[in-house]
Amino acid sequence: MDLVLDAADRHLLTPYVYPAGWPEGEPCRQLLSLFVITNLGALALYLLFGTLSYYFIFDHELKKHPQFLEDQVRREIAYALRSLPWISVPTIALFFAEVRGYSKLYDNIEDSPYGWSGVFLSMLSFLFFTDMGIYWIHRALHHKLLYKRFHKPHHLWKIATPFASHAFHPVDGFMQSLPYHVYPFLFPLHKVTYLGLYIFVNVWTISIHDGDYRVPRLLRHVINGSAHHTDHHLYFDYNYGQYFTLWDKIGGSYKSPTAFEGRGPHDYLRKLREK
Repeated sequence: MDLVLDAADRHLLTPYVYPAGWPEGEPCRQLLSLFVITNLGALALYLLFGTLSYYFIFDHELKKHPQFLEDQVRREIAYALRSLPWISVPTIALFFAEVRGYSKLYDNIEDSPYGWSGVFLSMLSFLFFTDMGIYWIHRALHHKLLYKRFHKPHHLWKIATPFASHAFHPVDGFMQSLPYHVYPFLFPLHKVTYLGLYIFVNVWTISIHDGDYRVPRLLRHVINGSAHHTDHHLYFDYNYGQYFTLWDKIGGSYKSPTAFEGRGPHDYLRKLREK
């Protein structure tokens, strides 16, 4: 995040926003800047990619499904916009620790113990590490002591749209993002790679709520896509994973998507039309 903060300071904040006497490295200034940058960035990612997905990928026929709520899209967006600032508060604390040099993020490829291969391997390990972390956190949020208070609001959307992707209770949203932020404190990661992965995970979160169930046949039971996550919203106790089905299979919570078996939401609508 220090790359983004440095760019913001250089091109906007130092020349146009902050008083000349307020040093760029001063902690209060950094925290304030991170709060603004994080919220604007999260808002831009959510609204930009959510809107693109909603208008160009999401099948609007799904809005005719009996479990699609009245005024649902507006409610999803409103809930997300209320939650994102609260989710950002603990997130900023972790970004601040990164900026102050407490993480294992590095600037140059030469700083990687394994060069470019290390960068590639770190991308794979990031995906597998965060997938594992999210699986167990997500599964814990379904425990009766946590579900009703924190995770149930996200399950209001049985037939989700891309705008449901960030419509979490703030505690739920931060807890499920925690593996992304913990990784660079445990393992070396290139700073630009980290920013790219941060954008990717936000886009992926949108994509598994987009109602587009197409996955290459060979990967249907490997990649946790929209078909898997739709069944999670519908049946609750299955498919907790984020990118892969690995941990669901290990944890006994894997369910073959109904959309792959001719029993998904689109099939239900087709049967309704035939009647």
